[in-house]
Amino acid sequence: MENKESSDIETSSVDTPAFSQQRTVGVGPHTEPWPTGSHYDPLYLLTGDTRNVLDKYRYWSVDAIKADLDERRNPLHIAIENLQHDLNIGSIVRTANAFNLAGVHIVGRHKWNKRGALVTDRYLNMYYHPTPEDLTQWAQDNAYNLVAIDNQEGATPIERTPLPENCLFVFGQESTGISSDLLNACDSAVEITQYGSTRSLNVAAAAAIAMHTWIVQHPPA
Repeated sequence: MENKESSDIETSSVDTPAFSQQRTVGVGPHTEPWPTGSHYDPLYLLTGDTRNVLDKYRYWSVDAIKADLDERRNPLHIAIENLQHDLNIGSIVRTANAFNLAGVHIVGRHKWNKRGALVTDRYLNMYYHPTPEDLTQWAQDNAYNLVAIDNQEGATPIERTPLPENCLFVFGQESTGISSDLLNACDSAVEITQYGSTRSLNVAAAAAIAMHTWIVQHPPA
């Protein structure tokens, strides 16, 4: 009598789809002769490049990638209040890199949890402000509008609000939101309309939506 369980196992192993196989990450050592140019990093050419970067930037040095991004930054800035050891900060920084923002401001503690950023902060212009007053002064000196992402009373729906080009989005902590001192310093507040039962979105998710909404209103040339 045929062992059906054994037969099923054998059949399933044969039918395993190709997409379930382990994929190659990055590229290996570059074949010789190596390409020339100051933007190439000899170490990556020698050992390979497994970073999560576009193919265009394979084998480039970190400084060369950042310099190239600097030439076409979107003018949007974001500020993240760092009052606790919030894992979401790293995720927000990573999204800021994806949209190639002009700058990321950390307000409060200088040291922040970088795990979720996956070293993308190396490709961004990072600013540090010990207090909300310091951030406000930067915004005034550089003609930027502080726009809070907060579902407070009086906030307007972001999807129906014209956002300034010189916009500096302000995000608070996951548990406590934006501090009263920083919120009072903001020029305006917008919220993301929700249709379910929860009171608020995860701050990293809200940041991604806010950045994308700004990009839609101010698409790169």
